[in-house]
Order: sequence, then C-alpha cells, then structure tokens
Amino acid sequence: MGTSSSSYAPKTVYLDVDGKMQKVSETSDLYIMTRCSCSKGGEAECIRVHCCLGSHRFLLNSRSYVFLHFCFRAFRINELKTEVTNRLAMLEKRVELEGLKMVEIEKCKNDLRKLRDEMTSKGGGRVTCGCKYSFTEDGKKLSPRRDVPNYPKYTLSQETIEALKKPTFDVWHWEHNEMLSCLEYMYHDLGLVKEFNMNPITLKRWLLGIQENYRNNPFHNFRHCFCVSQMMYGMIHLCNLQERLTMTDMCILMTAAVCHDLDHPGYNNTYQINAHTELAVRYNDISPLENHHCAVAFQIISMPECNIFANIETEAFKHLRQAIITLILATDMARHGEILDSFKQNVDNFDFTNHKHVTCLKLVLIKCCDISNEVRPTEVAEPWLDCLLEEYFMQSDREKSEGLPVAPFMDRDKVTKPTAQIGFIKFVLIPMFETVMKLFPQIEEIMVQPLRDSRDHYEELKQIDDAMTEQLGVTLPNNCGLSP
Repeated sequence: MGTSSSSYAPKTVYLDVDGKMQKVSETSDLYIMTRCSCSKGGEAECIRVHCCLGSHRFLLNSRSYVFLHFCFRAFRINELKTEVTNRLAMLEKRVELEGLKMVEIEKCKNDLRKLRDEMTSKGGGRVTCGCKYSFTEDGKKLSPRRDVPNYPKYTLSQETIEALKKPTFDVWHWEHNEMLSCLEYMYHDLGLVKEFNMNPITLKRWLLGIQENYRNNPFHNFRHCFCVSQMMYGMIHLCNLQERLTMTDMCILMTAAVCHDLDHPGYNNTYQINAHTELAVRYNDISPLENHHCAVAFQIISMPECNIFANIETEAFKHLRQAIITLILATDMARHGEILDSFKQNVDNFDFTNHKHVTCLKLVLIKCCDISNEVRPTEVAEPWLDCLLEEYFMQSDREKSEGLPVAPFMDRDKVTKPTAQIGFIKFVLIPMFETVMKLFPQIEEIMVQPLRDSRDHYEELKQIDDAMTEQLGVTLPNNCGLSP
C-alpha cells in the first residue's frame, strides 16, 4: 500500500517451538526459507522450513509453515480490507459533502434568478434589454418549426369576411388560432399567395413563427400585430389600393404590418437609449426597437420552413426586403414629423406612377395602421388604452427605480387620461388622417370622423374632471393613457 505512514499495527504470531512459546512479529526480521529434498522412493521428503527470529533459529515442519503463512496472509488481507473500507467511507463522506455543496449552490442560483426576476418586474435594478433573442452569441438563431402546422382551419363566414375589411372589426373576440386563420385568408384574398408562388404550408409555418415571436406584453403583443394588419387590410379595400398599387406594394404593406413589432420587449426606444441596453448599443441609439423588429422578421424568413419568398427571384426578394425594412423603421414615432411632412409635400400632386410618391404613401399608411386604435369604436379602442397604460406604467416605474428620466405622459403620478388622449388625437392622429383623406376622401366618414368623435368624448371627460377637481379639491385617480 506504499511507504507512507498509516494506522496499521504490526501483527504478532506465537509459535510453540520445542515446548517454548516464541513471538513472531510481521515487522521483525522473520523470513521463511523452504528446502525441498529430492523425492526418495517415490515419496516426497517433508518440506522443512527454517525460521530466523533475531538470534534464534528453529525448524518448522510443513504443516506449521502452511499455518504460519496462512496467518500472515489473513492478517494482511484483513488489514487491506480495513484500509479500503476506511478509504471508501472517507470518499463517501466527501461525495456527500460535495453533493450538499452543489445543492446549496443550485439553491443560491435559484434564489438569484428569483431575485433578478423580481427586480426586473419591479424595475428594481438595471439589466440589459430583455430581448428574447440576443445576437451577440455566435450562431444564435430562432428555433425553426419543422412540424406541419396543425392549427384548425377555420371557414370564415361571409359576415366575418366583410367585417375584416372595415375598421369597426372587433379584434377582442378572436383567439390566436382564429387570428392566424384570418391573416392566412388575407394573404390568399389579396392574391399574394398566387402572385409570389407561396407554399400554403410555408405560409402557415411563417404565421406561426410570427405569432411565437411576439411577446406577452400588455400592449405590444400578437393581438396588436393582428390589429395593425387587419387595419392595413381594411385600408387596402377602403382606398381601392388593389387598383392603384402593384401586388408587390401590397405584399410589402401587409408583411411590414405583420412583422412591425416582432419581439418587442415592452420598453420603448427612450428607455433603451437612456438605459444603454444591448439593443441601443448595437444599433447606435438609432431606432433600436424597429431595427430589432426587422432583424427578427428576416431571421424567421431566413429559415427554409418559413420562407414565404422562397420562390421569387433574388432581385425581387432584395427589393421586397429593403422596402419592408423601410416601412418597419418608419413606425418609430421619433420620425413622425419628418414622414408626414414629406407626404404633405406630395399629396396635392400625387402621382401613383412616381416611385417616391408611392413610397411616401406606404410609410404614412403603416403609421396610420400602427396607431389607429382611436379610429375603432369606443368599446374596441378603450381596452387598448388600459393595455397601453399598464405597459407605460411598468416602464415609468422601472425608470424611476433606475434613476432614469420619466416621460410625463407615462408617469402614473402625473398623467391624466383625458388630457393625454386629447393631445394625441388632436396633434398626431387627426392631422395625419386628414392628410391621407386628401388623397382618399372616402376615409372621412369611417376613419376621420370617429377620431373627431373620440376627441370630443375626451374633452367632455376633461371638463368633468376639471369641475370635480375644482369643486371637491381632490386629485382624481390616474386612469389615463396615450396611444403609442
């Protein structure tokens, strides 16, 4: 077992030699020598063993030798067994201790995860942008959906088909599978599937991929995606764009609407930039969210299972890709004035054969659809305000906890619903839709007038709130909001 020290105790053997007891120790200078004489008369001569113990020499017969040899081997085996047992016990104890350590480590990790989640939800600590997909890791891609989509194929009634074409469509009565079927119907109805030779199964996979990559935010979620896409589909029919724009233009409008908020983290560009998140750093503070939406959109399309543009020419795809990116980037409200001014310069002498004019129109159309909730009936628009408020207040609470600037219209302690909505409708929505109305007068009754009615509604609410505040001297609850 080696030469290192151990707790091994030498064993002692007592032998009866010539009537006297002799003590033999395993650690003494005992040695055994066997002598075997040649056989005589066919019988083997008895084996004689000379033992030397210090200055004593004595003779053992073969039986005594065997017994002595057996005793020493038995002692040695027992000693080995004891030592092995002790070592195994020590190893088992170490394994047990290491196991306990691992349990404690995992417990600590779980506690840290829970703490981090709590801090994130409460805004209790600055973290990087919670985007679902981080492109900093090499090879990080979305997981493709390889199975054949099996969401139920709904047969839309004629009533539903007609309702889909109108801004009055109630988006709250539909489950995700039903919304997917409605989007699928829109692509078929507009002739996009046939025009771009889309595989119907690929279209299903793509739509599922889109749905799966919208987060469960209060506002910026898949239902919002459907809401914007349905409004775009409605405007295409209402403005007779099928007769005035190319199929490529309509494909660009619809696909940009479907993809425009992919993987939105629930915190706007202002937060991304002020908090120096990963997205803001990656995109140099230039429309970080919109750039991210574009990147995720084309990551999905890059997968063969989801590539609805797989059967078109390379140059055609490049054109589609660039145009879709341009439209999604236009949804950044920081560019609102720039885009609307450009459209105003062209609207009086608009030429549908002029590429620049058409591009300006498409940019304004996707902006209209993106912030069109107040165009819808009050019972449809009002719940969207509640959702938006929840998302805004989550951000402002987080900004306060992180020491970041807080926008007044997002601060639950300052904003009032009527005032906020009046300003947004009067100075953003109505001017933009009235500009579009110059080109398409037919939208006045069904889109512009509802905006005016909504403005009047909130002005009445403001008068009531002001009167109550003046008479009672109380601060009203903050149940207010803004459109995005």
